Amino acid sequence: MQTCIKNKQKPALLALLIQLTALTLIFPLIAYYPSFSILEWAIFHGIVAAFLSYIIKMAIWWIPIQLCFMPAIVVTHTIGLSPIWFALAFGVLILIYGKTYQTQVPLYLSSNQATEVLTTLLPQKKNFTFMDLGCGCGGLLSKLSKTHANGIFHGIEAALLPYFISRIRNLFVQPNYKIQLGDLWKQNLSHYDIVYAYLSPVPMKSLWKKASLEMRPGSFFISNTFMVPGIKPDKCIKLNDFSDATLYIWRI
Repeated sequence: MQTCIKNKQKPALLALLIQLTALTLIFPLIAYYPSFSILEWAIFHGIVAAFLSYIIKMAIWWIPIQLCFMPAIVVTHTIGLSPIWFALAFGVLILIYGKTYQTQVPLYLSSNQATEVLTTLLPQKKNFTFMDLGCGCGGLLSKLSKTHANGIFHGIEAALLPYFISRIRNLFVQPNYKIQLGDLWKQNLSHYDIVYAYLSPVPMKSLWKKASLEMRPGSFFISNTFMVPGIKPDKCIKLNDFSDATLYIWRI
């Protein structure tokens, strides 16, 4: 699922600035050690960039990216790999992940165990509305809509390829299941009894503020894996799935 965190430094831009800073720092040394190969300088550049990323406390997954970025460029240039392959790979990643480079929210898919637990938590007879913020390929909503005909299930997704997959799924399920392409921050949460999210640590504080302002009293906010900083959940359910996740549940 993709989101947009406002008023924060874009991590991709920050990573680029670090790469340029590392290059500026090591460039004067190149004249003093001409015996070093381009690949050796690229590796040293990566070490400096990774160290700077660690010092300024970028997200942990940026450190190996910064470390390998320049060596990867040198290696691919050496083997003569066509730029077309990079363009194709970039296009595929954009289709799958959307603007993850800005949002810091990768594509997470809810496990079967999470779906089974949610099935037991949802009302069995009473009508209700359910929103999946960042519904990915729509697997969770597809399964829940089949087991709970008394529910109305909506999902929102910003990445194109997962959205199209979810729309295809929508052709073969109950009519109480609807997916839309868009930005979750523009979604009005007051229409839903239960709001579910499987995002990342980055947006949770802002998302809780939005949920608190918009959701009706008595409704439920459920987060898979990621806690709201400083807000104790009303209930925690440990999942026995591949990521050893936990469902955190708050009653508004």
